[in-house]
Amino acid sequence: MSDTTAGHQAEESLFAEHENIHPLKVRGTFRRLKWFFLVTMLSAYYIAPFLRWHRGEGNPDQFILIDILHRRFYFGPIEIWPQEVYYFTGILMVASLLLFLTTALAGRIWCGFWCPQTIWTDLFVMVERWVEGDRRKRLALDKAPWTFDKIWKRFLKHSVWMVIAWWTGGVFVLYFADAYELVSGLTGDVTTFLYQVFTLQIPTMPDHITAWVWIAIFAGTTYLMAGIAREQVCIYMCPWPRIQASLTDPEALNVTYRYDRGEPRGSIKKSKKLAAAGQPTGDCIDCNQCVWVCPTGTDIRKGMQLSCINCGLCIDACNNIMKKVGRPTGLIAFDTDLNIQRRLKGEKNRYKPVRPRTLIYMFGLLVTTGLMGWSLTHRTVTGINVLHDRNPLYVEEGDGALMNAYTVRMLNMENRTRHFTLEVSGPEGVKIKKISEGMYVFRKSPKGAFIVDVKPDTTRELRVLVVLPAKFKKPASAPLVFTATDVETGEKLTRSDFFKGPGE
Repeated sequence: MSDTTAGHQAEESLFAEHENIHPLKVRGTFRRLKWFFLVTMLSAYYIAPFLRWHRGEGNPDQFILIDILHRRFYFGPIEIWPQEVYYFTGILMVASLLLFLTTALAGRIWCGFWCPQTIWTDLFVMVERWVEGDRRKRLALDKAPWTFDKIWKRFLKHSVWMVIAWWTGGVFVLYFADAYELVSGLTGDVTTFLYQVFTLQIPTMPDHITAWVWIAIFAGTTYLMAGIAREQVCIYMCPWPRIQASLTDPEALNVTYRYDRGEPRGSIKKSKKLAAAGQPTGDCIDCNQCVWVCPTGTDIRKGMQLSCINCGLCIDACNNIMKKVGRPTGLIAFDTDLNIQRRLKGEKNRYKPVRPRTLIYMFGLLVTTGLMGWSLTHRTVTGINVLHDRNPLYVEEGDGALMNAYTVRMLNMENRTRHFTLEVSGPEGVKIKKISEGMYVFRKSPKGAFIVDVKPDTTRELRVLVVLPAKFKKPASAPLVFTATDVETGEKLTRSDFFKGPGE
């Protein structure tokens, strides 16, 4: 190897400078689909915190609320408690299986149409196009010197981006508190701050400082991801493109350049010359429109790549060009490499949406969804739990009676106070001696049963002493059943434990 060649290889770098991606505006079926999902999903995100759902007096009436302070999650008529965290596991399983299924059917279609990164990036690019113009003008503005025209356009663009990012972060925190109350409080903070500034006072700490901190965090994240990083998030930061290969197969539809029809590519003039000379020509005229409209700058003609998000905008761009030059559309389409190989062999296209992989995903999705639905429709809104004292297991009183102590927790998930009688059954003669809660000691009802009131949406923890008089046989361990009966409805709640003793 010569010194010149060695020196050239030593200087060669694998690092590529980042180039700003300025997607060209395009019209077509997939662009309309993307606008539809953008408007629908952003509307749902920004409006949802302000929707109401009446749950009774003393309960929050926000349709969707993640109440961290009281450890509750509200979604319309559904209220999830901390001990029901398995519902969140079920939701994650359903979402994962649905994502797996769509990937097996149509590749990264989630990334192209429904991913929040895609949605907000589309919104930010729309603002950029509105302020700076379409692709050519934006590219020229990047290279232009910092004149007044460039400064005011960049200032306006980033200002609008910051407003969108701030509102995005502000709406996010509304899911964790009453939206109307928090908006009123934040407005009050701003009003107080402006008043202090204009009256030359030292600004005080806002009342809702925690909310402001989280708004700043989420606003900064939105601005960075959707405005600055953009396609770099999809290509370098997101793990999903690297995971999906194990969840799909060659039968999955992907945005595909049909090279069996497009090659050899060339301009219209070049194609005419080749055709006149009796040489084969392809339909691709090498216009690069498919590259210029891509939000990640992918050249789909090079085959499937990590950066392709299956948004289909290159399909719209190519179809528009094919119509203009009088050639059939569909040069770029949702297809498979297997179909290209079949066409090259003279065989027909074939697509099998039902195959072992998709059947497994569909079965898992149906089973998980069914179990979730059954669990929600059969969930109980009351409950009882019993915990036996471990030290000591039992106490012998002076009159020879045997006593065990238990901690009983009674749960009421309804929006009304429930009244229960609490009784025990087990060894002959066993009965409740006393029920206490802190310094408060419960008294028996006229009929001899202990009455326990459980307020709406609360858990009540009781200290229950169970005694076996001396005249009865003392077991080493005997089953014991606690029974709570609703005074109004007669509903019974039971929980089993053991009554401990020295044995005889």
